[in-house]
Amino acid sequence: MLEPFKDFEVDEFHDGDDTPMAYSRRPKRALLNRLAPSSLTARIALINILGLVVLAAGILYFNQFRQGLINARVQSLMVQGQIIAAAIAGSATADTSSIVINPDSLDAPSDGGGNADQSSLDFPINPETAGPVLKRLLANTTIRAQIVDPGGNMLVDSSFLYGGNDIVQSSLGSQNAARENLFTSTINRILDWFFTTDYPKHVEYGLDSNSDMPEVKAALNGASVSVVRQNDNREIIVLVSVPVQRFRAVLGALVLSTQGGEIDGVLRAERRIVLLTFGFAALVSLLLSALLAATIAAPIRKLSAAAERVRRGVNKRVEIPDFTTRSDEIGQLSGSIRDMTEALYKRIEAIEAFAADVSHELKNPLTSLRSAVETLDFVKTNDQRKRLIEIVVDDVKRMDRLITDISDASRLDAELARNEIRPVDLSKLLGSIVTLSNETAKAGEAEILLVVQPVTEKNKAATKYSVLGNDSRLGQVFRNLIDNARSFTAPQTKVHVRVRRLGDDVEIRVEDHGPGIGAENLERVFERFYTDRPVQHFGRNSGLGLAISRQVVEAHKGTIHAENRLGKAPAGEAEKPVLGARFVVRIPALAEGWTPETHA
Repeated sequence: MLEPFKDFEVDEFHDGDDTPMAYSRRPKRALLNRLAPSSLTARIALINILGLVVLAAGILYFNQFRQGLINARVQSLMVQGQIIAAAIAGSATADTSSIVINPDSLDAPSDGGGNADQSSLDFPINPETAGPVLKRLLANTTIRAQIVDPGGNMLVDSSFLYGGNDIVQSSLGSQNAARENLFTSTINRILDWFFTTDYPKHVEYGLDSNSDMPEVKAALNGASVSVVRQNDNREIIVLVSVPVQRFRAVLGALVLSTQGGEIDGVLRAERRIVLLTFGFAALVSLLLSALLAATIAAPIRKLSAAAERVRRGVNKRVEIPDFTTRSDEIGQLSGSIRDMTEALYKRIEAIEAFAADVSHELKNPLTSLRSAVETLDFVKTNDQRKRLIEIVVDDVKRMDRLITDISDASRLDAELARNEIRPVDLSKLLGSIVTLSNETAKAGEAEILLVVQPVTEKNKAATKYSVLGNDSRLGQVFRNLIDNARSFTAPQTKVHVRVRRLGDDVEIRVEDHGPGIGAENLERVFERFYTDRPVQHFGRNSGLGLAISRQVVEAHKGTIHAENRLGKAPAGEAEKPVLGARFVVRIPALAEGWTPETHA
């Protein structure tokens, strides 16, 4: 089943009582067209801004700044952790007087150096001495240090350091939380959500049972490790765990960690720079878009407004804005619209002139016809009545010829535009026309002679006399010219039709032996309805033949003109006698090697 309205949206219109009255069909708009702004200026700005958005998002999302920052912080903490662990192992362990030596261990096998294995010696970390060491080493830093003994118990936490005889708690929360206002906090939350991480959540150490934490377990086993986690505020925390060793005996684990928000603050500052750069670039892009739109959209709006005025301005001539001084597409568009409008006005003027000429030409036979009919009731003799009837018949025939030629002339442009053009050999076409004219000639009419310039050895191309055009309309041109020449040529004389190649054109000359054409009328003979014939031939021609011939020739990009054939001046006289008239037609010849593909 056919669906004629499949690709259209139907708009329903109602009258006052909500009764559907009419439906209109309009093409569906694509989704992209529906979402796009209707203004060209807005579209230019949107496209430029979208490009910057994609660039900024790519820089923020795909950059490696965060990972590089984390790696640098890990290396820094690892070095500090090893230094602090060595300091604690050397100065914060139990006194030598409190060392407990197991006699059985002295009987243990010695190593290659003959010494007993000292890893079994127990040097526990003293929290009272480890605290001041951490306080001195972590002064003026934001690093948090925690020491866990081999049993998983928390020995020292730098968040709770001794100050005199009291325990002083230092706040190590997010360093950015206090400085953020509502707007900044909202923006940061959006950016954090957009650039979210998949780091595991950090769990605070307890007073005991900390040996289950992966980094603590690894340090108690003698390995130095680093982990990255995030706190409840989704802020990155870097932890480094190193063993506290003395004589290869692991006395505990030292865990150093950054504050929540330390790395995030640097990342946000970096993102802020990118966003500020994006904002500045967007502002410049909007200004450039406005400038570009002023050079594109504004001229197009002026041309569109002028075209609308042309559509509505029936009684006045509208001037199209001239941007032809520009060397871009806008200048070309302006020139094309100006040329099109000028051609439109010329066509309107031609139609008006044609209508006026048709009206004038039709009034003449109608006036004569009405006069004859009105006089018919008053005639008294049969001869007078017969003469009036002959006038009526002649006027009717004249009107018939006028209407036929007018109809032919009015549809000429449309027919030339519709019909497909193809190669036409003018020598063969003229041969057929001349043969037919001679065979259908009436007794005493002039004979038509065709003279074709012979093909020379220099030019044997098959397309020598071929042109690109409409054979039926070209045949009409040459029939008009031949009939016109024959009508002015005295009986028992000849009309010559000469064909030759003249450069890149094919030239056809039609020559008669008539009275010639007055110098002042050489151009007027191509005007519509103009005739210059003897009285006995009045009314037998519409005066459109030569006008139609010029229209057809010019549609084929050719030219046609009239001139007089002149003879030799008699002795003692300067003026040359007129031997007859000559009509010259020149049409561009078909290029050698032409094919429909090359023409397309």
